[in-house]
Amino acid sequence: MYKVMRSFICRGCSNRVISTGHTSVDIGASANLELVDKFCYLGDMLSVDGDADAAVEARIRIGWNKFRQLVPLLNNRDISLIRRGMLYSSCVRSSMLHGSETWPVSKKMKWHFSEQG
Repeated sequence: MYKVMRSFICRGCSNRVISTGHTSVDIGASANLELVDKFCYLGDMLSVDGDADAAVEARIRIGWNKFRQLVPLLNNRDISLIRRGMLYSSCVRSSMLHGSETWPVSKKMKWHFSEQG
């Protein structure tokens, strides 16, 4: 029987798999899958109710981390403002909006992204 390790941490989402109960489903071949409320798959947070709130929060966190990595370049006055803007747009904004074309849009989500710039 295969076991899912509880200590798995996705580097993209930096959250553990979130589960409210210890329910599992038998999928045959002597293997069980644990039912969870949300989990990280390929850097995107998926939830059982189908909304994208967890994915939006994860992407905003990823965008801020990318911004913090690029602060020395974005504050460098030797680089032109146009180049710094292009750097922000191509690295920070693109990492924050990656996969957003598949998210259902809500008023709360629009507010989150308008606050982030």
